Amino acid sequence: MKKSYFKFIALGSLVALTLTYSCKKLLNTPPVGSLSASVLANKAGLDGLLIGAYHMLSGYSTTYGGDFISGIENWSEGGIASDDAYKGSNTTDQAPFAPEVENHSLDAANGYISQKWKVSYDGIQRANDVIREIPLIKDGSVSAAYGAEAIAEARFLRGIFHMELAKFFRNAPYVDESVTYAAGNYNVANPGPIWDKIEADFSAAMAVLPNTQSQLGRANKYAAEAMLAYAYMFDHKYATALPLLTDLISNGQTSGGKKYALGPYEDNFNAIHNNGPESVFAVQMTVNDGSGGNNGNPGGTLNFPSVGFTTCCGFYQPSLSLGNAFQVDEAGLPLLGYTGGIPNSNLVNIPNDHGYLLNKAGDYTLGGSASGTPFTPASTALDPRIDWTVGRFGIPYLDWGLCGGEQWSRGDVTPYNPIKNVFWASAMGSTADMASGWAPNEDDSNNYNLVRFADVYLWRAEAEVVTGDLAGAEADVNVVRNRMANHHEYWVHTYIDNANPGKGFTNVPAANYQISPYTGQFAAKGKAYALNAVEVERQLETGMEGRRFFDLQRYDPLYGGPEVAGFMAGIENAHITQDIKWLGTNPVLQGHTFTAGKNELYPIPIGQIDIDTKLKQNPGY
Repeated sequence: MKKSYFKFIALGSLVALTLTYSCKKLLNTPPVGSLSASVLANKAGLDGLLIGAYHMLSGYSTTYGGDFISGIENWSEGGIASDDAYKGSNTTDQAPFAPEVENHSLDAANGYISQKWKVSYDGIQRANDVIREIPLIKDGSVSAAYGAEAIAEARFLRGIFHMELAKFFRNAPYVDESVTYAAGNYNVANPGPIWDKIEADFSAAMAVLPNTQSQLGRANKYAAEAMLAYAYMFDHKYATALPLLTDLISNGQTSGGKKYALGPYEDNFNAIHNNGPESVFAVQMTVNDGSGGNNGNPGGTLNFPSVGFTTCCGFYQPSLSLGNAFQVDEAGLPLLGYTGGIPNSNLVNIPNDHGYLLNKAGDYTLGGSASGTPFTPASTALDPRIDWTVGRFGIPYLDWGLCGGEQWSRGDVTPYNPIKNVFWASAMGSTADMASGWAPNEDDSNNYNLVRFADVYLWRAEAEVVTGDLAGAEADVNVVRNRMANHHEYWVHTYIDNANPGKGFTNVPAANYQISPYTGQFAAKGKAYALNAVEVERQLETGMEGRRFFDLQRYDPLYGGPEVAGFMAGIENAHITQDIKWLGTNPVLQGHTFTAGKNELYPIPIGQIDIDTKLKQNPGY
């Protein structure tokens, strides 16, 4: 079995393998303990630099720390800032930074935003270190072909780090290997979007990288092609993205040579199945490797239920808006419909959230609670992906037992629990490791799929809607839906013995699951309906994966998206209004709104503007 690329070096070694070009307060200070370029001028040194650049994808920086704040899955800025999730924990925890992200009141001094900026530019500089090092290697240990491939991988990584910055800030400086540290600053301006430069990096990588790699964590040609297509989607170059997406569907394969395919949905979130056939490009995570958990998934460290197997910390709780989105009609199709970006009454006026009933006071209660309201599971028909996305009271929670719902959440307003980032009890010994630092919690080895094959189908469906091929878009959405429609074995099922989950599962579905393909509705009902269907399908397929905020941003016409004016603000504000209504109160969201024309982007960190006078702040901040 091929080993992941990250198995070959422990985190503690990365500092010593970093060149002197890395940042100060992000772009300005050489890291402590760095070696000179001449010492690293051989193949071993080059490989160490490249591994260090790959490792930065996790969001953990040996220079700046980096942890759950800057993890690649963007649980905060991509998740709780959208209608996907709440901050979780108690409402005062991680104040003010996390609450400000959730309720859109943040300013340029927000520490979460600053950390993301720092870690991203640290990754960029490490990628540039690789490119700068290759001309210095004169000992014959690096062939021209291997040098070219190392440059391609570095440009691929540089593209991802810049893409993260473009998603967050849009107007971020682009820094390539020609930018040098001088007179205490880089003095790099941010005149506007950098999608063209990101696309150039991915295109160059795609032209050089091989179809397969000997180490699974390394990018291949198809990973670069997928990231290039994703950049085109953000740049709204739908027609340009289409042939790339079609090639990926027809010919794409993993770095290990597996033909891309959709397997069991839950395999995407189970470390035992890392680097499977749906994994187009994954950020590799490892544990039990001597790093004290620091090579695990830093973004999920605090995002476990706060009882039982981890004790900390109850962050990143699925929202009621997300839970209700999994409802289906009598035909097994999602409930669709928007008016000016605001979901229609079918989505926002639901009397329960599939597992909690409202009592007379409007509060969510559990059976046996002080209110005495008995628990009655909802019988509403639901898309089966809900219980792989949202931990719901009384439903099997992987192999840990029946979910405790609000009893597990630690928060005062959170009836659901996260589940996609959670490791299985039966594999805890090999897939989890006690995290270093102050949190008494676990890091896990669940890879984060930056792109999975379902993304490719749904991107192509979106591009097909925009370019007028509604039948093609429906067919692509149906490929994703049919994974669950045709394979009931992929659903969540009841336990054989609730008191002993380790005995396994029955063949009885854990809830009233229904899902069916579309049957001509795209063409019959037109472009607006088809676009709405693709957007909702992506919400259901990728919920709690840190994508939602950036998808809404992409759809909004402010920067070229295909939706109606005010679309993102409409969705976000409907979520705030309705979730407060459902819950009765939400101290984090209460009194806040999403401001169109401002909150689609995050502010440039004020600390960076203070040290680089060429930087300009984003509108509204």
